Amino acid sequence: MKQHISHEMGMHTEQLAGRTQQRFFSPEEEENFVYPGSFDVDFNKRTELDAGPLDAKQINLKLRELMSQGYGTIVLKNPGAKHGVAVGILNRLQLYIEGSLGYFGCGLIDGPNIRIKGRVGWSCGENMMAGTIIVEKNAGSTFGAALRGGDLVCLGDVGARTGIDMKGGTIIVGGRTGAFSGFMMQRGRMVVLGDAGKNLGDSMYDGTIYVGGKIADLGVDAVPGEMTDLDVAWLNRKLKLYGLETPNGVENMTKIVAGKKLWNYDNLEPSEKKIVL
Repeated sequence: MKQHISHEMGMHTEQLAGRTQQRFFSPEEEENFVYPGSFDVDFNKRTELDAGPLDAKQINLKLRELMSQGYGTIVLKNPGAKHGVAVGILNRLQLYIEGSLGYFGCGLIDGPNIRIKGRVGWSCGENMMAGTIIVEKNAGSTFGAALRGGDLVCLGDVGARTGIDMKGGTIIVGGRTGAFSGFMMQRGRMVVLGDAGKNLGDSMYDGTIYVGGKIADLGVDAVPGEMTDLDVAWLNRKLKLYGLETPNGVENMTKIVAGKKLWNYDNLEPSEKKIVL
């Protein structure tokens, strides 16, 4: 049986046992493509929401109310760096946020396309499942924590522990990333066009990290990988979507993968554990 090209990119090297996590759909099961209670919105139907006098809960309820009225494009003004804004959106939506967000912005989303003109605090896009988030300025620590799907993009710099416990999807950083980025990474791909801080990919289980700048050092069980033509082609396509490019070309980026010595850590001898750690 012919393998999918993702196998050639080293994305399916782990042999899973037990119940499969794959789900298969047929075109006749349209009701399974959306969440119960999701709204049929029109992207051409546009409105604005002034978040200035509202708290986070009121903002999120108002966004839901506007979607229930069929608005598919919403411009959120004056967010005031409030925490927990635009979370739990399980619907298609074009959301433009004109300002900065605080902690845990745009978390637990599945489907919307969000563009943030300011900065974001800790854990933006946490547990994101699908859709896109583009941050035009900088982001705080734990950017994309436990990301499961979609594209999470920061055009500026991000803090420490970017993509911690990442389970899928793609994180793109236009600038630098801090220490322990990719910590305990399990799936997905991370692209850093600038420099990466200390302990990059520490204890990563699977997944791939690409770095265009300097790497301070690698974490436990993170090792250099071989850049292939498939990697280069994928990077070129993905970066083009967001108008990004590397100073030295994607073919000269450094690829980091899991060394996989931790996969059977409990079975190692004490002396072997010391070597790994």
